[in-house]
Amino acid sequence: MLSVLGAGALFGTAGTAAAFAPDGATATAVGILRLEVGALALLAALPLLGGSLRRLVRLLRTPAMLATAVSAAAYQPLFFGGVGRAGVALGTLVAVGSAPVLAGLLGWARFGHRPTPGWLAATGVCLVGLVLLCAPDLTTDGGAGVGLLLALGAALAIATYNVAAKVQLDRGVSALEVPAGSFLVGAVLLLPLLLAQPLNWLASPGGIGLALYLGVVTMGLANVLFARAIQGLTSGPVTTLMLADPLVATGLGVLVLGETLAPVAVLGAVLILAGLLLQGVLAARAGAEEAEAITAGYP
Repeated sequence: MLSVLGAGALFGTAGTAAAFAPDGATATAVGILRLEVGALALLAALPLLGGSLRRLVRLLRTPAMLATAVSAAAYQPLFFGGVGRAGVALGTLVAVGSAPVLAGLLGWARFGHRPTPGWLAATGVCLVGLVLLCAPDLTTDGGAGVGLLLALGAALAIATYNVAAKVQLDRGVSALEVPAGSFLVGAVLLLPLLLAQPLNWLASPGGIGLALYLGVVTMGLANVLFARAIQGLTSGPVTTLMLADPLVATGLGVLVLGETLAPVAVLGAVLILAGLLLQGVLAARAGAEEAEAITAGYP
């Protein structure tokens, strides 16, 4: 439980850390560097934690690994572009709050798991919360509206990553080899785009520190903790404890960055968190067969 709480908290700091990027850093460059450094960190840790580099090379050629890699690659510029325009609190809540809804629909299409009444109820609560959360910015701020669309794109990337990762986990791939392989392929795919970005800011101590923190801590360490956590927990507790991500992100956005949410948006945020909590409680009460549909993490 401490491992998954730690992972969720570290995931939740990424948006706030990116807000302190040096002048000249683009959201695209920050996101890609996070993936590049994260891939190297996981590859270095993999042999030390029981993973196999040889097996990982074979996995890189599978369609499921390619799907997780593309999702991980797409998530980075979408998420950081979203929180850069809509704010860390709002952007993270939209991305994290809508990801389970999209993952459930994709899982239904891929695995044939029909939504249960409980899941539909929890999803309905999340959707109402999302509408209330987004409504003020969609009507008053065009830039925030674009940011929310990018955050929704990030949510779709999370959902696709989780569904494709579940295919790999069901085939016996370890919970650490999935992100290691995905981040590696995604980093290679995005390398040409990274080289087209302005990177002068990376020569500064702040730029190097940001890249290392985002890659090593919010990608490498967070995924190591998450892989450790899901070995001993079923989907219910994991889903519930991962609320640390949006809670930490929202708290940092408000307390550190001085962001504010309209009263109706605050109500929406509360409903999103309630819907996510309900999903975790329902999953905890489900039988073993349903519990195997575990959250695979964040790209």
